[in-house]
Amino acid sequence: MLFTFPRTLLAPTLALSFALPAYSAEPHKQIQADAEQYKADALKLLERLVNIDSGSGYEPGLTQVSDIAVDELKQLGFSIERVPDKAANNSHVVATLKGTGKAKILLMAHMDTVFKEGSAAERPFHIKDGRAYGPGVMDDKGGIVAGIYALKVLKNQGFKDYAQITFLLDASEETGSETASELIRNTAKGHDVTLNLEPGRPADGLVVWRKGSATAVVEVKGKAAHAGVAPELGRNAAMEVAHQILQLGKLGDEDKKTTINFTVLKAGDRTNVIPDQSTAKADVRAALPEEFDRIEKDLARVSANKLIPETEVKTSLQRGLPPMPQTAESDKLVAIAQGIYGELGRKLTIEGSGGAADASLSAGVGTPTLDGFGIVGGNIHTPEEYAEVESVVPRVYLLSRMIMELAKR
Repeated sequence: MLFTFPRTLLAPTLALSFALPAYSAEPHKQIQADAEQYKADALKLLERLVNIDSGSGYEPGLTQVSDIAVDELKQLGFSIERVPDKAANNSHVVATLKGTGKAKILLMAHMDTVFKEGSAAERPFHIKDGRAYGPGVMDDKGGIVAGIYALKVLKNQGFKDYAQITFLLDASEETGSETASELIRNTAKGHDVTLNLEPGRPADGLVVWRKGSATAVVEVKGKAAHAGVAPELGRNAAMEVAHQILQLGKLGDEDKKTTINFTVLKAGDRTNVIPDQSTAKADVRAALPEEFDRIEKDLARVSANKLIPETEVKTSLQRGLPPMPQTAESDKLVAIAQGIYGELGRKLTIEGSGGAADASLSAGVGTPTLDGFGIVGGNIHTPEEYAEVESVVPRVYLLSRMIMELAKR
């Protein structure tokens, strides 16, 4: 069943429209055969990528992943541009392939993971009970693999009925560098549609809306004193930031799907000294863009209620990716995807996500966008992250056919 978010969250209908094709009950035999033929090779490529540490900012690993992807794309005929990014400590990749049709289709995936250096050695790629494991196996190395092999399938078919396919590989999705954000916005503006290759949802789903992200920062200035001899002379910044966490942590709004969760705390470095400085950071997620304005104002208002007199409390909100709303155009993309999956006798679940992603940037400039075209998996951002091995073939089929159908518009 199509999940529909409250209509207040829908963006205005976009001018572009997609014709909804009629689907047969039978799959495209050649596409299906090629997708099945490539399964083993796709898993081998996934293993190569997973066994490389490429946490955000880790230049050696990100370069290795980039070089592998670029080599694969060059073999498919893509021209390559590397866009340096000092903040990401690496370069983003923009690969382009010209065709003979009219549609410009943007594929996006990211090369960085949330896992630190050494994770690949600790938890190398392996398959157990039908699931592939390893750091970044589904977020988003599975997306890179799905994109490359869908393009291989199309090349085998001699399919060129598009004006241009662009494959953008972000080196900083997990940390959101400004260079990558501007690159994605500018690239998306020149395309008719974006398919983001973030992981398929555990129930075999696509993502039609996403929350935006921000970081709330609370900074407290107190006064140092000897914790044993004269604690009363101090103004305990640690106690004050704890108080602020408790009251500011209530600023979420369940009805509007706004959350605020404090995750990083710093105060003091010696047990016998009353700390004079402390900070706390919270992860903020919102489906409505105006909720970030509300949170920013409420942080300042509520933090004026202090526990420790004569402390100074400062709050700020550092905004990250915007929300990606469900729209009439994304619903049309969903209908096309459902029809394609129906050729395989399968049905997609259509979901929203509290996680922010590059798809929000594409959707934010008015380009119809649908997310979740990577390999299906679960336990994202944890050591137990996995990808479903049997999702490789249907997901490569889905993406290949999706490109074919969108090229007809």
